[in-house]
This record gives sequence, C-alpha cells and structure tokens, in this order.
Amino acid sequence: MVDSGADSNIFDAEIGRILNIDIEKGGKKTVGGITGIPEDYYVYPVTINVGGWEYKTQAGFLPNIARLGYGIVGQKGFFDIFIVKFDLVKASIELKERKS
Repeated sequence: MVDSGADSNIFDAEIGRILNIDIEKGGKKTVGGITGIPEDYYVYPVTINVGGWEYKTQAGFLPNIARLGYGIVGQKGFFDIFIVKFDLVKASIELKERKS
C-alpha cells in the first residue's frame, strides 16, 4: 500500500523474517495509525529495489499487519527518494528518481 501520510516504511514482521532479520533486535519504535492502536515495531537499514535500481533506506517491521496488507511506504525512505504521480482514472502510479 502507498500511504502518502505515513512517516516511514513499515512492513509485516514476516517479511523481515523471510529476509533473515532478527526483528526484535532492531531499533524499537511505536506506531498507532496503521492498526488503530499503539503497537511496537522494529527499524532496520534495508535496500529496496525499484525499477531495477537499488536504494538504501530504513524499514520498520511490525508483527501482524499482513491482515491489513503487507506494509506501507512512507515519507521517509520512499517519498523523499521518488517523485510520485498517481493517476486514479488510469489506475497507475509513476515513479521518478528524485535527483539530489
């Protein structure tokens, strides 16, 4: 899910486990907006691949959000890397790399 109001990237903890990340050893933070109640998640440096290009960023891993989707991309770590264009009528999203 793309949540333009989200502060950071947060994915289901199971994705972190698939990537062999020991979830509970990350930097602990708390979020409330995704599930409606305050919950702890754990932040790690990760590399994302978008359009064949790799970008180093931070991602949080939150247990049990798969029922709501597998994660969100947020302002820090995604929208600050890309210029994002949504086209609702065409049901498309266009990403362009933000040049420093």
